[in-house]
Order: sequence, then C-alpha cells, then structure tokens
Amino acid sequence: MQKIFLDFQRERLANGLTILTLEDHSHPIVTYQVHFATGSRNERPGITGISHLFEHMMFRGSKELGPEEFARIIQANGGTLNAFTTVDNTSYFENLPPAILELAIRLEAERLENLRLNQENLDTEREVVRSERKMRTVNAPFGLLIEQLFAVAFDQHPYQWPVIGWDHDLKRLTLEDCREYYRDGYTPNNAVIAIVGDFIREKALAWVERYYGHLTPQPSPEGPPAREQPQRGERRACYKKVSQVEAFFAGFHCPDVTHPDVFPLLAVSHILSHGKSSRLYQRFVKTGKAIEAQVEVDPPPLWPIDPGLLQVYAIAVPGVPIGHLEKEIWQAIEEIHTGDIEAAELAKAKRGLTASFVMGLQSVFMQGLSGGLSEIKTRDFSMVNTMVDRIEEITQEDVRRVAQRYLVADNRTVVTLQPITPEENERLAPVE
Repeated sequence: MQKIFLDFQRERLANGLTILTLEDHSHPIVTYQVHFATGSRNERPGITGISHLFEHMMFRGSKELGPEEFARIIQANGGTLNAFTTVDNTSYFENLPPAILELAIRLEAERLENLRLNQENLDTEREVVRSERKMRTVNAPFGLLIEQLFAVAFDQHPYQWPVIGWDHDLKRLTLEDCREYYRDGYTPNNAVIAIVGDFIREKALAWVERYYGHLTPQPSPEGPPAREQPQRGERRACYKKVSQVEAFFAGFHCPDVTHPDVFPLLAVSHILSHGKSSRLYQRFVKTGKAIEAQVEVDPPPLWPIDPGLLQVYAIAVPGVPIGHLEKEIWQAIEEIHTGDIEAAELAKAKRGLTASFVMGLQSVFMQGLSGGLSEIKTRDFSMVNTMVDRIEEITQEDVRRVAQRYLVADNRTVVTLQPITPEENERLAPVE
C-alpha cells in the first residue's frame, strides 16, 4: 500500500505562532486555516459555551471590518469560509483562489488583533447561540440524552459540559468574561496556522510575518484543573421526554489521542457498526429489533486531547423493550472479549479505516485540518503520516485486549430514554 506522507514544513515566529505549510500546485486552490488551542476543555463553570460563542463573535467585525464583512469580502472574491468549535479547539478556515491568499491572511490577522468586543455584539450573538442550543439540543430527538450522558460520565473533567454550553451560563456571560477569554486564548502562541495548496511558501511566510509578527504573546491558557478519575462501577440515568421510540445512549471511558489503544478501539467500532455487514446491523437492524444501533468514536486527529468516551447507542423498534435490546447489545460486545474475531473481519475493518483516512486526504482542506489539529493536540503534525501504519499494525489480540479493558460494565455510563405522554411532559419543569 502506498504510504501517506504530507511533507509539512514547520516555522515558528518569535511570538510563538506556529505555521505549517504544504505546497501542492496540482489544482488552483489553497486552504488557509487558523486553529486555536482553546475549546470547551478550557472553560469553567460559569462560562461554559464561551468558546463556541467566540466562534460567532469573530464574525461580528473589527477595527477595519463591519459585522459579517469578513465573510462578504472572502465570498465576493471567490472563496468559501467557515469555523467550528470542539472540546479541544476553535478553528477558522478559508478555501480560496491563490490570488487572494494574502487578503485572507490580512483579514484573519486583523480580526484576531482588533476584534470588536462590545455589549451589542455580545447580546446579539448570545441570543443566536441560545437559539442554536434550543434547536440542536433541546428540541432535537436525542440531544438532551447525549448531554446528560457526558454530564453523568464525567464528574471532574470539563468534557462533562456541552460545547454549546449550559443555557444558564450563556445568559450570564459578561463582556468582561469575553475580554478575559479573548486575551488568554486568542494569542499567537496559542495558535497554529496551516496553509496547503497552490501557493509559494516564501511569499506566504512573509505575509504571515507581516500581519502577525508584531502581535504580543500571552501565557498559555490553563488546561483542565483535574483529570477524570477511573470509573469504579456502572452509572445510570433516565431521561423522560415525549417520544414514539425507546432508546439508550452509553459511553465507555477511553484513552487520549496519543495512546496506542486508540487504533484497536477504532477497529472495534468498525467491526461492530460500520456498514450493513457489521455485527450490530446484522443482528439488530436487519432483524427488525432496532431502528439504529451504532458505536461511535472519532478517529485522530478528531479524537480528544484528554481521555474521552466511546459511545454506543440504540433506538428500539416500537414494541421491542429497550431493556431487552440493551442486554443483547452488551452480549454482542462481550463476544469480542472472548476472542470471537475472524481474521477476515479485522482485515475488512482495517481496509475501511485506511480507505476513509486516505480518501479524506484527497482535499487540501482535509490535509490542512489533519496537520493543524495534530499539531494542536499532540504538538506534532507528523502523527498524520503514521496513521496508515498504525491501522495496519492492529492485531486480533489488540482488539480483544482493548474490548476487555475498556468495554466493561464498571467503565460504562448509560442514559435511557423513557417515553412519556404530552400530559406528563406538561407536569415536568421546562428545559432550556
């Protein structure tokens, strides 16, 4: 199999800003990305959701730019742009014609240095985010179950709260909270720039130096005050809501992105629920017991910096008791503990994992994302270049071992959806 080798060049300015560059002149496009090592793991009770709020605030204008003008300029010049926030990072990107790369660099530096932080912008974006929370979480079929799963599974680490934040914190965030967060997190030494595509490296580095080089570094933001302690017994919760189906969502604590067990756990996920030939699909969906039955975990570099959760969820077909379905799913997972793994099954999982990774890297955007997030999370972009080898090295014994170690009842948190009538729902307090 052809090896993956993204030949990033790393530079670091005097103020600590890291720049990754990778020239690729095969197509007339370039991606410019700015990744900040600040996400919901850097928050604390009282300011949850501020990382995601800032993603919105960065489009509200600066000293030179009016509200949403950044986006209008990029789009008018043939580019596209967006941003996203995770538990570990907040990232901004533009995919551009090469001729406007300097423009994108200048505008990103401008809004980093001179963001317009005022009460009007805070009040506007606060309500946008609260509406987003209501739509994507409160009113979503299973949003509040997933939220409760993390809140129960983590009792010390910031992964316990959602990236979008708790509504009571969003309502109370102050302008001073925002200024403090901006000062600490949006600094050159807390950022990684990734530039990939049709550009000249020397010119791009000169532009970055010109527009970012004078910015002042700040002490790095503090990480979580405590690591999650090992779970010593199953945790359970019940969530009542109006629903036509029963479901459960579960999580098993798993290691951080740098741990070698990440890759066997990816294989476990693939074997159990990737595609129509997977075990859970064949046993539960195809037979009409479940509408869905999935195991979910993000591959590196999306895997979290700190130990996170491998999630298992199932939605029962009406008439199938959720308790029976859950019990059978745990039995299916326990079969991996006992060594019931065929060589062909593992080979298929490895092919699938490799193909997904390699196909993703066909775009300059994904190349930049993979390098930039790897640098943010591990301080080493070259993790990207080891992915295929590490997938290929997974053995049947690795799969058994990680299943026995992590996918056990004492390491499990389960939240069950209990359907109720609209009348019962009216008697319960509303959720925000």
